[in-house]
Amino acid sequence: MPREITAFSNPLIKRVRQLREKRHRKQEGLFLAEGLRILTEAREAGRLPEFLFFARDNGPHPLVQALVAETEAAGGEAIETNADILSKLSGKDNPGAVVGVYPEFGPALDDLDRTSAPIWLVAERLRDPGNLGTILRTGDAIGAGGLILIDDCVDPFSVEAVRASMGALFTVPVVRTDWGAFLPWLRSGPGQLVGLSLDTEHDYQAPAYASPTFLLTGNEAQGMPDFMAAECDLLVKIPMLGKADSLNAAVATAVMAYEVLNQQRRA
Repeated sequence: MPREITAFSNPLIKRVRQLREKRHRKQEGLFLAEGLRILTEAREAGRLPEFLFFARDNGPHPLVQALVAETEAAGGEAIETNADILSKLSGKDNPGAVVGVYPEFGPALDDLDRTSAPIWLVAERLRDPGNLGTILRTGDAIGAGGLILIDDCVDPFSVEAVRASMGALFTVPVVRTDWGAFLPWLRSGPGQLVGLSLDTEHDYQAPAYASPTFLLTGNEAQGMPDFMAAECDLLVKIPMLGKADSLNAAVATAVMAYEVLNQQRRA
């Protein structure tokens, strides 16, 4: 049976609250996810929390009941609390009905099977958690094999990135690596590296993309470095007909990803 915690001073509440900070996530190997939709996506992907906090303000929701039952069956702990505690844990004034604490996860680069999907997303030095979450959602939507984060990217397990992913963190494999490891791995097998760039004349709809295609998106402010661009098999750009000189990184990734997907669907 779930135990009840309603005191802000409870040691577990303090411990879980600290997971909002990167250094505590790194120390514990745990992260927070909030909201019934996200936790249900995680459950359906086979991932259950170590701790599940839930409120029963208006009677138990069937999905909450399922989460409680499966969390306890898997050896996790379900804890009944109130909206104030959930707000403290999530950092939101209007928290969702549930907050989960999960072990961090993610395959290594060598664990990936590049032949398992025709499209892969790659981002280097991505700094905005909202962009990371949105790119994950795009990856889920197009059936991408995974998201490969190059060099100093934002933490995919930050509260903001998890929230922005809307559950896609649990459905799209995320690998964190560096360019020095990624490039030899990429060249060890099939794969076309396509970079999004403003310094090219190739329109993004003109080429025929090979499979698997690895779409490389650069840093939001600086774009990709020249040495990375030089290693791309192809650089393409999305036309800008107005005064803006570029699209948001996540939007540009989505536009490119759907172009590749649409080519494959027509093939």
